[in-house]
Amino acid sequence: MTTLKQQLQEDLTAAIRARDELRSSTIRLTLSAVTAEEVSGTTKRELSDDEVLKLVVREAKKRREAAEAFEQAGRTESAARERAEGEVLAQYLPQQLSDEELTAIVAEAVAQAGATGPQAMGAVMKLVRPKVGDRAEGGRVAAAVKAALAG
Repeated sequence: MTTLKQQLQEDLTAAIRARDELRSSTIRLTLSAVTAEEVSGTTKRELSDDEVLKLVVREAKKRREAAEAFEQAGRTESAARERAEGEVLAQYLPQQLSDEELTAIVAEAVAQAGATGPQAMGAVMKLVRPKVGDRAEGGRVAAAVKAALAG
């Protein structure tokens, strides 16, 4: 079984051979972030698959935010490039939860916590976050919890 880092390295080699500039540069930047994380701190260490996955999630989020910023600035070409890089990274992320699945998890957590009203949002988020993991963005989760607690 290959690790996520090994998969990224193999995909980088394949993208370079296929002369796929977008894919190779995106994977190369992600691997650079992995290496930087490995050597940061006092001792060099090997990242686990979970840590590499968290890093890929963080890189994908950076691409989404950059695309929004470019879009607002009127730089559509740069925004399109960032979105395309985000799509490349999305292939390494776990399958995202649908709205129905997320709503069901939130409803279960609200019932489990016996929560009513917006003041219970923190307690519900503590229950929802471990179940959801990286399969839904934090903003989506918070919006679903807020909607469930509002009514």
